[in-house]
Amino acid sequence: MIYLDEAAAAPPRPEVLEAMWPHLTRSFANPASRHDPGLEAHRALDEARRRVAHQLGARPAEITFTSGGTESDNAAVKGIALAAPRGRHVLVSAVEHPAVLESVAWLGRMGFQVEQIPVDSAGVVTGEALAAALRPDTTLVSVQYANGEVGTVQDIPLLSAMASRHEVPFHTDAVQAAGAMPLEVTQLGVQALSLAGHKLGTPKGVGVLYLRRRTPFEPLIHGGGQQRGHRSGTENVAGAVGMATALGLASGRDVQAWRRRRDLFVSAVEQAVPGTRLTGHRSQRLPGHASFVLEGRSGESVLLDLQEQGVFCSSGSACAAGSSEPSPVLRAMGYSDDQAQAALRFTFGPETPEADLDHTVEALRSRGPGLRV
Repeated sequence: MIYLDEAAAAPPRPEVLEAMWPHLTRSFANPASRHDPGLEAHRALDEARRRVAHQLGARPAEITFTSGGTESDNAAVKGIALAAPRGRHVLVSAVEHPAVLESVAWLGRMGFQVEQIPVDSAGVVTGEALAAALRPDTTLVSVQYANGEVGTVQDIPLLSAMASRHEVPFHTDAVQAAGAMPLEVTQLGVQALSLAGHKLGTPKGVGVLYLRRRTPFEPLIHGGGQQRGHRSGTENVAGAVGMATALGLASGRDVQAWRRRRDLFVSAVEQAVPGTRLTGHRSQRLPGHASFVLEGRSGESVLLDLQEQGVFCSSGSACAAGSSEPSPVLRAMGYSDDQAQAALRFTFGPETPEADLDHTVEALRSRGPGLRV
């Protein structure tokens, strides 16, 4: 099997599973219990929180563990907007993940005015576009760090600084950027940031919400008041340990070498299949991300062709895989419906064997103009 769909889920890291195992077996107690086993679990949770905070350049008290990126996005967008002391105008980019778009749609039903910031043909939110959209009553800006469908990376420090000058909180969905881009929250200038562990090599079901201290916030989950009341519920200690381990491992990646492999792969695919068009920004993109529109072809049929040859990739976001509608991200970037349905995405990690990428190029070349339509 050649697996080139790490933007959907990365393979679990053995080191992560090893770190989690004791907390799934021996040290299984509730971290809120005051007996010795509970205190042991509590110490492990605190240490995981400290390690995650260190990776983000944050304070441990600013880290909340969640069930994944979707919950973190929901909590950030709804929690900040509902607690905001001013305005009911929310800005998001036109290429956000459904977790953000559906959250602001819910806010719209609650009486907020939601506006999407347009992107250019490469999927970039420009400073001019944000400046034109900001208003005196804007209460939140949410722009993803990197797009999982086309790979484009946004200039978050620039955009967050613009929001800050208007005293508007800024949230970024950094789920796809984690492990590939810097995550120091002070350098990014954000008040909130979302992460998901399964993009980094943890099992599915753990995420992180960074929330800068003193940021007004209305929790979505109420109960026992765990995690300073930001997210009630018995904590997933094993997941938190796995998240901390995965972030630490990702910090040692050779991103420059990863990026060079991506560029070679993109060039090889473009040469192998005439009419292939790279989507997203050519250089300002994730290091392990190559996405294309195959002119005159069906993305789904190409996926079947590749699968027959043992290559597993995707046509876009896994969270929208069940939809027959053309990609909203590509449509926001100016692609036609036909082009948006001819998309193909290859995402790989720095450990992906070179031979897997070479085989994928040859699989595409062997079909060439004869790829099923």
